[in-house]
Amino acid sequence: MYAKVNSLGVAGLNGYTVQVETDLSGGLPQFTMVGLPDSAVKESSERVRSALKNLHYQWPASRITVNLAPADVRKTGPVYDLPVFISIMAAQGKLPAVSGESAFLGELGLDGTLRPVNGVLPMALAAVQNGIKELFLPAENAAEAAVAQGLTVYPARTAQQVVLHLCGAEKLTPAEPTGYDADGVWLGADMADVRGQLVARRALEVAACGGHNLVFVGSPGSGKSMLAKRLPGILPPLTYEEAVETSAVYSVAGLVPAGKGLVRARPFRSPHHSVSATAIAGGGSVPRPGEVSLAHNGVLFLDELPEFSREALEVLRQPLEDGIVTVSRVHGSATYPCKFMLVAAMNPCKCGYLGHPTRPCSCTPSAVDQYLRRISGPLMDRIDLHVHVEPVAYGDLAQAADGESSAAIRTRVAAVRQLQRERYKALPGVYCNAQLPGNRLRQFCPMTPAAEAVLRAAFERMGLSARAYDRILRVSRTVADMDGSEVLDSRHIAEAVQYRSLDRRFTPVSL
Repeated sequence: MYAKVNSLGVAGLNGYTVQVETDLSGGLPQFTMVGLPDSAVKESSERVRSALKNLHYQWPASRITVNLAPADVRKTGPVYDLPVFISIMAAQGKLPAVSGESAFLGELGLDGTLRPVNGVLPMALAAVQNGIKELFLPAENAAEAAVAQGLTVYPARTAQQVVLHLCGAEKLTPAEPTGYDADGVWLGADMADVRGQLVARRALEVAACGGHNLVFVGSPGSGKSMLAKRLPGILPPLTYEEAVETSAVYSVAGLVPAGKGLVRARPFRSPHHSVSATAIAGGGSVPRPGEVSLAHNGVLFLDELPEFSREALEVLRQPLEDGIVTVSRVHGSATYPCKFMLVAAMNPCKCGYLGHPTRPCSCTPSAVDQYLRRISGPLMDRIDLHVHVEPVAYGDLAQAADGESSAAIRTRVAAVRQLQRERYKALPGVYCNAQLPGNRLRQFCPMTPAAEAVLRAAFERMGLSARAYDRILRVSRTVADMDGSEVLDSRHIAEAVQYRSLDRRFTPVSL
C-alpha cells in the first residue's frame, strides 16, 4: 500500500516542495524514514505514533517506509509531522486519495494537536509558485500563510480536524487574508521629545530621506541614543513588497507573533555590544538570520560602537556594501537580504568628554587615537554621515514648547522617498539614494562648477577614499532632493562634507 502527499520546506528564504511518500509492506513492524532527515524529523515517528493512538486510529502492524523527496536536500524541523500522519492514514486506505494540489505542514503533539512551525511564509509563497492550491497547517500560522495570494489556507488545531475535512465530514473554514495598510501610525518614541540638537535632527532627517548610514559622536548624555531610537518614527511606512520580504526573514527566524500576518513596522534592532560576529551576520549549525537580516528594511542601531568586538564590526562591511549576506555551514548555505540603515553612537574618546565645553577630557592624545582606531577605516568609509552631537543647553531643556513631531517629519521624508522611487524606477533594487550604484552617480548627480570646486577641495584636503567620494555625492543628492533641486549646488556638497567629522578627526575644514 502506497500513498503520497505534498509538504514544503525552506532553505534560507527559499521555500521548496517536498513529497512525503509512504509505503506499507510485509515483514516485521518497523518504521524507516529516508530522504536526508535531521534528528527532529526522525523523531516524528514517535510523535505520529502517539498521535494516531490518542486519536483512536490504528498504527500499521507492518513495515513502514517514509521517503522525503527530493532526497538530496536536508530536511529540518518538525514541519513534516502532519504530512507523515496524513500519508500513513492514506496508505492504510482510511482517507480518500489526497489531491496533488494540497499540501500539509505542522508539528504534532502526542495528543494530535497541531503546533506552529517556523518559515511558513516562504513555504506558502513557494506553494503558489509550484501550483499548490490548498495548504493545511496549524491555526497559529494561518495569518502568515494567507499573505500568499492564490492559496487557500485551512487552519486546524488538531490532526483530527484535517482528517474530518478530507473525509468530507466537517469542513474547515479557510483563513481570510488580513490585508495590508501602508499608512501605519507610528506609536513609538516621538521626535517632539527631543530638545535642541538642531544639527543632529537635520542629519537624522537627511539620513531618513536617503536611507543613509549614520554615526552620532558626542559626550555621554548628549542625546545620541534618544535620537537614534526615534529614527523609525520618521521613516516612511513599509511598502507591501518590503513587508513581505521582512516578514519572510522573521518567519524563518520564528519571530512572527502568533496570529499575525505581515510585519507592519520597520524593524529596529539594537544588539548589546557583547554580541558575537555570528549573531550579527547569522549562522548556527542550520543557518539562521542574524541581526543584519532581522534589520532588513529597517534600522540596525549599535550603541557604544567602539565597545563592539573587532570581529563583530568587520563582519558588517560586506552586508553594508552588497545588501545581502551568505551564511555557509556544513549542512548547507543560505543567503539572506540585509538592506538596512546602520545607526551608531559613540563617545569622542574613552572618558567621553573630548571637546566638551565645560568638562575637561582626561584622555591623552594617544589614548584618543587608540579609542578611535577601534573602528576600522574601511567600516567608517561605509558610514555616510558622521555627526558631532553637542551637549544640550539648559535653555533648550527648560523650554515649554515641544519640538517638531515625528509625524510632520515623516510626511516630508515620505515625499522625498517617493521622488527617489520615481527617479530610479528603471533601476531594479534601487529605491533610495543610498542604494544608487557608483556607475550611475554621474548620471543622477549633475553638479554646478562651484559644487565641483568644493568637492575637489574637500577630497584633496581630507584625503578621502573613492568610496567616501561616492557617499558624499549620494548624501548631496539627498540634500538637493530635500531642497527641491535637480542639480547639486555648492551648498549641497558643503553640507554633505560637513557630515564627515570623523574623516576630519573633529577638526573643521575651511573650504
